[in-house]
Amino acid sequence: MFITFEGIEGSGKSSALAQLATYLEKKSFDVRLTREPGGSALGRTLRHVLLDARNTSLSSRAELFLFLADRAQHIKDIILPALEEGEIVLCDRYMDSTFVYQGAGRGMDIDRLRLLNEHAIGGMIPDLTLLFDVPVQVGLARAARRNEEEGTVISEGRFEAESIRFHTRVREGYLQLAAEEPERIVIIDATQNPDDVLLQCISAIEKKLHDYGRL
Repeated sequence: MFITFEGIEGSGKSSALAQLATYLEKKSFDVRLTREPGGSALGRTLRHVLLDARNTSLSSRAELFLFLADRAQHIKDIILPALEEGEIVLCDRYMDSTFVYQGAGRGMDIDRLRLLNEHAIGGMIPDLTLLFDVPVQVGLARAARRNEEEGTVISEGRFEAESIRFHTRVREGYLQLAAEEPERIVIIDATQNPDDVLLQCISAIEKKLHDYGRL
């Protein structure tokens, strides 16, 4: 099973992903944690380019194709082999990030993005996507604190440095995707305390596992 985690900066998806991995492992599932960008060896190189706040001259088109290159290699090296071994793959960001960051955020044509993404993923659609939703100001404040604590304000702060309007468009883009694909995308109210957020995630995942006959 392939589960992706999406949301604006500071939505809490990465923390919840780690907690869910522990929960599933206690249920005797084999779990693979990964992320975009950076899940593969190539992706780790590209991550430095894509997220470094000093790369202010990177064009929107270059940004898009670097993300797609990361995704294509990520599927080949990490996601597909793990799924073939029967593992549950938990991925921090995937194709929906392209649709909302480069589409809603950057203003690129969504139909063209979908076509290009189809070439990159080769049919690898998530079984379930958890969308962590928080108000933009809340998410950015969380992200700023996290980056400050981890010392990544520059090295991984490129998107956090975008305007409030950009992040508002991203959030709205995510909610639009969820409205279009309610069977795949489950909205998680990430303004709640971490325990309640985790319970929402567990409920969505267990429902999908039950549907797939794995629970």
